Amino acid sequence: MKIEYRDGLLFTEITVHFNGKKKVINNIVIDTGASHTLIAQDEVDDIGIQVGLEDEIVTSYGIGGKEHAFSKQVEGIQLGDYVIRDIPIDFTIFKYHNINGLLGLDILVEGKFNVDLDNFRLHRSFVNL
Repeated sequence: MKIEYRDGLLFTEITVHFNGKKKVINNIVIDTGASHTLIAQDEVDDIGIQVGLEDEIVTSYGIGGKEHAFSKQVEGIQLGDYVIRDIPIDFTIFKYHNINGLLGLDILVEGKFNVDLDNFRLHRSFVNL
């Protein structure tokens, strides 16, 4: 899967599957320093992802300070041909105009992804050591 090196960051796209709908979200930063994936809530409004009473409110801490988000179970997150099914994802308001989310270690590790910085590609590792 192709990734783009822009503004000092690595960008890719993901597809979110929710309630039988799907949406491709671009400008997702590959963030190996993020423990979990975080998506801009306004990017998924049109497929019905909104905070509900049953959703857990989570707080994340990072260099930018403290952020609040809600966690919602989605049918799947897709990167290229790979789909992780029935996964909780955090959604929040992003303050950064050109970033629609962070692809964190929860998905990168689960999918056994490798970041190829020579060719700017995201590959899945199928080798069991």
